[in-house]
Amino acid sequence: MRQDAKTDWDARIARRSDEEREFCFPDLDPPKQVTAVGGAGQVTIDWSPVDGAAGYLILRGAGEHGPLQPVDHHSGDILSIPGPPYVDTTCTPGTPYRYAVVSVPEVTVLDGRPSSTVGAVPLVADGTVPRVDVSVDVVAEGTELATPWVPMVGSERLSQLLCTDRTGGHEIGAELEDALRRMHDELGVRTVRAHAIFHDDTHVIAGDSYDFTVVDAIYDKLLGIGLRPVVELGFMPRELASDPSRTVFEYGAIISPPASYDAWYDLVHALVQHLVDRYGLDEVLTWDFEVWNEANLEVFWSGTKAEWLQLYDVSAAAVKAVDQRLAVGGPSSAAAGWVDDLLTHAKQFGTPVDFVSTHTYGSPPLDVRASLERHGYGDARILWTEWGVTPTHFNPINDSVFAGVFLLRGMRSAAGRIDALSYWVASDHFEELGRPPRFLHGGFGLQTVGGLPKPRYHALTLLSRLGPVELPVTVAGDGGGSLVEAWASRDRDRVAVLLWNLTLDQTKADGAPELTRTVQLQIPGVDPSWQATATALAIGVGDIADAAAGLGDWPTDEELAELRERSGLVSTPLEWNGSAVELTLPMPSAVLVELLPRRG
Repeated sequence: MRQDAKTDWDARIARRSDEEREFCFPDLDPPKQVTAVGGAGQVTIDWSPVDGAAGYLILRGAGEHGPLQPVDHHSGDILSIPGPPYVDTTCTPGTPYRYAVVSVPEVTVLDGRPSSTVGAVPLVADGTVPRVDVSVDVVAEGTELATPWVPMVGSERLSQLLCTDRTGGHEIGAELEDALRRMHDELGVRTVRAHAIFHDDTHVIAGDSYDFTVVDAIYDKLLGIGLRPVVELGFMPRELASDPSRTVFEYGAIISPPASYDAWYDLVHALVQHLVDRYGLDEVLTWDFEVWNEANLEVFWSGTKAEWLQLYDVSAAAVKAVDQRLAVGGPSSAAAGWVDDLLTHAKQFGTPVDFVSTHTYGSPPLDVRASLERHGYGDARILWTEWGVTPTHFNPINDSVFAGVFLLRGMRSAAGRIDALSYWVASDHFEELGRPPRFLHGGFGLQTVGGLPKPRYHALTLLSRLGPVELPVTVAGDGGGSLVEAWASRDRDRVAVLLWNLTLDQTKADGAPELTRTVQLQIPGVDPSWQATATALAIGVGDIADAAAGLGDWPTDEELAELRERSGLVSTPLEWNGSAVELTLPMPSAVLVELLPRRG
């Protein structure tokens, strides 16, 4: 290891005791075969993956002696990424840098040994647009295309399905139901995960008994759409709370531990038994029961970690007492935290964990499979039950094209290694910090109030048009495989190739001309008589924020209809020579190229 790398991290290592590191986490080797290659406006860092790593942290120092610090792509959440390569666009063109990579066994452990450093210089743009070559093997047998967006989407608490209040003139319950129906009907989403099934507005406790009338109305509506719930067991009913004054969100969800864990057991058991009695065991066996939400953040859990682990034990026991085959899991944590804590605890006490769930924002999800295998839970499913471009409410990036292309990158990263990557959330009818103050307000929703698709919804539409067979792709050139990515597929009589250009660097969300690339897409083996079409997502194309510029806080119905037309996806004919096509991809942007027989 270079001495400068070691010196930078000695202080961080000292902050964790040797006993804690040895007990919880393996001492991972640093990555080998680290390379850094400068291109126009970027440096691409690559390395060989390390067994047992959940992710990697990229370190950078300026010049020969500048201190190594984590590269910050300004996501507002964790900086670790799941695997190579990584494109750094936060650098200054023409400046020499040194890079190193740290293997991360768990998201809170950042004191690993850095790799040897390697140098690179991001190039100053010279007026030419760099080229990336993409080649698709259309005659390959291919593999089944993984679809991590299909299993699940997030939603505002589902009691809002019953709400007749209006936001901006739009009825909340009816529009939330319509938004969820579109997720199912248009994108094939199968389940919905939401908070607060035990919130005060569901009235589940009635004196000395339970009343699940409101829960029934909620789940009846959901099942009527064709969706199933992921039942998040929380928050705490007022009648059971040890401290009902501890709340979160505008609607006052109670975050305290129960005064009696026996009473919590009885409630969970009663709910699960009631669901089985009402909907049938075969149906409820397809549901997941998730214990609480982000208890590793004090804003969501006023108790200790030990108290939450007790809550998990009691909840799992209550679920399994109805039927051992019912699925229960957690920790439903923020930023991939407490995964190892839960699995260590469960292994010690024999508590069941059928799936591991966690959340992150601003980066592709980490590879927590390493933690599961380390603790002997390698067969458990991995559900990222919240994920998105930012953890921040009312952030304009939520309405941007950048966010849509970010969704593509994350889903491609998750494919084949994660069972579900649930975007948070389906609709801007969402009120954790208050109801929407205007039509476009940087809301988390994939769809606006009024039901219009944002670029992230468009991105899911593009993904849904990929075929069932994934085809091999090679990508080369300036930023090929790091800045520019491709996902290719085949149907019986169609080839679809999804291309995009994106950096994780959110300071460039509004575009960066130096990162524009010309893509030469080669598709040899396709019948040259087939026709080609292109469906683009770019700033000004499928871009609701651009299309809505100049409108008032709440557009009229007529304005919304016009806006839907101006901000929709449009497929156009694409000229190609029978084996290749050239495209220009600004950053951020995406394009779906489809080849199919000519009609007539």
